[in-house]
Amino acid sequence: MITPFRIAIPQADLDDLTDRLARTRWPNEVADAGWDYGFPLARLQELAEYWRTGYDWRKHEAELNDLPHFTTEIDGQTIHFVHVRSPKPDALALILTHGWPGSFLEFLDLIEPLSQDHHLVIPSIPGYGFSGPTHERGWDITRIARAWAELMHRLGYQRYGAQGGDFGAGISLALGAVAPDHVVGVHVNYMPTRPDPNADLELSATDEARLDKIRYLMANRPPYQALLAATPQTIGYALTDSPVGQLAWIAERFAQWTDPRSPVSDERMLTDISLYWLTATAASSSRLHHDAPRGAAVACEVPVGVAVLTHDITQSVRPLAERLYDIRHWSEFERGGHFAAMEVPELLAADVHAFFQHLAHIR
Repeated sequence: MITPFRIAIPQADLDDLTDRLARTRWPNEVADAGWDYGFPLARLQELAEYWRTGYDWRKHEAELNDLPHFTTEIDGQTIHFVHVRSPKPDALALILTHGWPGSFLEFLDLIEPLSQDHHLVIPSIPGYGFSGPTHERGWDITRIARAWAELMHRLGYQRYGAQGGDFGAGISLALGAVAPDHVVGVHVNYMPTRPDPNADLELSATDEARLDKIRYLMANRPPYQALLAATPQTIGYALTDSPVGQLAWIAERFAQWTDPRSPVSDERMLTDISLYWLTATAASSSRLHHDAPRGAAVACEVPVGVAVLTHDITQSVRPLAERLYDIRHWSEFERGGHFAAMEVPELLAADVHAFFQHLAHIR
């Protein structure tokens, strides 16, 4: 059963957020700390004060409710999704999947341009936002992909494409693997390519520099990633109890992973952070870091398109990607970072459209 859904956060929850922000117990900071010790105190206090006194959740809630929201239950888990139909009845459907610490909100600026030629299904990953917390082990990337295949089946789509970044890229590739007879292609804007010492490839200086960056990250795993992968429940207590903790945890990612020339606005970032806070999904969303397989590439045989953003966490190496996937489309952008759909929506929308338009002509 598919049920219409409307966002309606209780006023008591918004009042509680305001009260908690007002009672924040702030740590001190050493002089001239900058970013050397983590998120700067003055910047976080600025964001927290705006969240408390200037940010209007009800305004954004009303705007979000202009979209067609639905929920359904798949494999014992509530799945929330936005479903926007194209004016073209025979349009190719696309399922767009967000990552962490994002949400379905990532794709708001893609809806208008992409829905001209595509039906759009934009779900919230189990454990995230209005899909609510997960209650059992095993919601890994492949299980989510199977849920997406069932969701598209329930919506009546027998032929569709998939797009995503971050975890959404892995889920989209896994969807191509579990439903190859239905997925016509997968477009991703994040594809880590691990070094392969057995690959007999001639790489450009640019590719070698990219691999050096990847090697460094592999040898120096970011602290947030190590913590979420090892003990997501432990950090979940702090993030679920302290809005400023949740704010710093996610705002740091937006600060470090975006292109300085295309930053995500404070308003949009706070809406994303509010979604995590108001649904109390800090811990459950973090579990995917624990459960997602690492290292092994998903065996996806459908055509793949890749968009490489210059300020993303890593940049893909095409010769290595082509050893793993049927690469039909490859774009390199001089703008944009990890949150491409929020930073450079016009570039990403055009690239997604080009990939699937080309694919329709050759398949």
